[in-house]
Amino acid sequence: MYREHTKRVNIGNRVIGGGSPVLIQSMTNTHTEDTQATVAQILELEKAGCDIIRCTVPTIEAAHSIKEIKKHIHIPLVADIHFDYKMAIAAMENGADKIRINPGNIGSRDKIKAVVDVAKQMNIPIRVGVNSGSLEKELVEKYHGVTAEGIVESAIDKVRIIEDMGYDNLVVSIKSSDVMMCVNAHKLIAQKLNYPLHVGITESGTAFSGSIKSSIGLGLILNEGIGDTIRVSLTDNPVKEVEAAKIILKTLGLRKGGIEVVSCPTCGRTRIDLIKLAGQVENMVSEYDLDIKLAVMGCVVNGPGEAKEADLGIAGGDGCGVLIKHGEIIKKVPEEELLSTLKYELDNWNR
Repeated sequence: MYREHTKRVNIGNRVIGGGSPVLIQSMTNTHTEDTQATVAQILELEKAGCDIIRCTVPTIEAAHSIKEIKKHIHIPLVADIHFDYKMAIAAMENGADKIRINPGNIGSRDKIKAVVDVAKQMNIPIRVGVNSGSLEKELVEKYHGVTAEGIVESAIDKVRIIEDMGYDNLVVSIKSSDVMMCVNAHKLIAQKLNYPLHVGITESGTAFSGSIKSSIGLGLILNEGIGDTIRVSLTDNPVKEVEAAKIILKTLGLRKGGIEVVSCPTCGRTRIDLIKLAGQVENMVSEYDLDIKLAVMGCVVNGPGEAKEADLGIAGGDGCGVLIKHGEIIKKVPEEELLSTLKYELDNWNR
């Protein structure tokens, strides 16, 4: 089902599905048992713009830590469970807002039912997660390999198991590191289920390659009207996942707010360290909640013209630079004052 018509699901203080805004999710890489470190990382992710956080719960100590972690954070917490159904139950009893399981890994039907019964009693959503890497042998054989059709069949089978137990407060995720397989799988499952879909390209890679693969995959899926939450999975600081996700959503017109930075490529006319300057600007503007476009240009010859579609901009010259507003040069300043001049304008933008 496309996002306008998926089932609405409450996750803590957030709502997904039914046309709600697409939310950004990330995952901590701390040991959940280390409450202090986990809280610190979640607060950092909140500041970056994370809407929902997932924490691994491999031990009973990790499950018990959720209660303390929840006292200090402001976004919903999803408990990630792999094999032990007791961890899922303990996580819910300690305040998890949602649990993520693959029923195929949990074990017997009785164990799955034990988890579902507690979720039903506490009205906690279950995210049914299926990855291409853990596809059942019989489905691999049926489809002659790992395929989008096999992933979808596996996910629907797991959903039906829980539905048959009388519970439908569900979110579904189907992931693959193969971008186009993932895209095709989401197109298929969107026609078969009405549950909200959590979308991501799993194991996509480093910040560089993973951001590119995720941008292509998530862009294609989201632009079809599919997907209610997203994660950009990167082998890096989780904050980079959130930053990339925000840009993807903003580029697709699915999220407003936050400064969009555009910058020109370097060329022979450039007389300043444009690469360094653009990086400094990008880092600086992350602190501002302004819905504007900001241009960073490398020369004063073409800079004002190229920046005319931006609300604000700077362009560098030979030891100097200019401040630009709506395509017009406002002032000329020494190169070393470009960043501070820009900051002053941002600080006083709405005054």
